[in-house]
Amino acid sequence: MVQRRWSLLLHLILSGVMLGGAAVFLILSIAAASTNDEGVLKACYTAMHVLAGTSVRASTIGATVTGILLSVLTQWGFFRFYWIIVKEGLTFLSIALGPVGMYFWTLRAVTLTSREGLGALQDPSFHVNSGQLWTGIILQTVSIAAMFAISVFKPWGMRKPKHGPSPNGKEGRSSIGQ
Repeated sequence: MVQRRWSLLLHLILSGVMLGGAAVFLILSIAAASTNDEGVLKACYTAMHVLAGTSVRASTIGATVTGILLSVLTQWGFFRFYWIIVKEGLTFLSIALGPVGMYFWTLRAVTLTSREGLGALQDPSFHVNSGQLWTGIILQTVSIAAMFAISVFKPWGMRKPKHGPSPNGKEGRSSIGQ
């Protein structure tokens, strides 16, 4: 019981850091998109790149590990409830977008703005990268917010057990895992 509570507390903290990181990315992206100051442009992308390699990576990995622990240590399990399965899918999306996508998109932005300064704003590859980064930020923010909402409301309920022969050979509902 105590181990489950500590795991839950750590999971909530790490998930909060994930959501906060997504909010910071959104704010820095708005600042980068609306500036005419080369220093601000470079600073926004550099800050996002540092965050992508540190707190975003650590919080995503940590929240994933603690989420797995909570599935193992509680009655929720991995596949017993539809809402957990949806959260698992959103977690995979967050891993792809956060520690992986954000890191490479911000690295590309840092490289371009360091080399070209404000001239990067005229570079078509910068616009493609910026669009990918914006798409990633929006999807990341929405998926993390959705995971919070799903955790609170727990929609869709429990999966129905499969019918089939029971362990004693009789037809009907199996009692395995019930």
